[in-house]
Amino acid sequence: MILNKIFKNSLLILVACLVLTACATKKEATTAISGQMQGDVYTGTDSVKYLADGVPDRVFFATNESVLTTASRETLRSQAAWLRKNSSINVVLEGHADERGTREYNLALGERRANSAKDYLMTYGISSNRISVLSYGKERPVDAGSSPLAWSKNRRSVTVKAN
Repeated sequence: MILNKIFKNSLLILVACLVLTACATKKEATTAISGQMQGDVYTGTDSVKYLADGVPDRVFFATNESVLTTASRETLRSQAAWLRKNSSINVVLEGHADERGTREYNLALGERRANSAKDYLMTYGISSNRISVLSYGKERPVDAGSSPLAWSKNRRSVTVKAN
């Protein structure tokens, strides 16, 4: 009887400790990531470079997606406006993926992402002759970490001047 009571109390204390520890850890992780992600798409600015003054060079994608987000379309509209003003500039659209998945899958996904950006630039009057597409898949991560934030930074298409 006494042994049963000790066992129940010990189990209750252990469960309470685990619940409190899990809650504290969860809150810290959510706060650190939420300022740089919307859903699972990167929205921060620490890994963004510039194609030209005030024109970001990259757009970000959701996991396993090549569909442009609203923020990505805004960035590509800025790129298209800059490219129309600088008609002698050609660009390469580099498609990237995060570390998860096979090499073949990520190369294909990176190509779909770069082509998605190319198609959007073309709808704003940029000739396909000025745009090349290249996929690196998971081979060139901007963040080598293995976390949701690192993965979201690596799911991108980057516009690079070719000349």
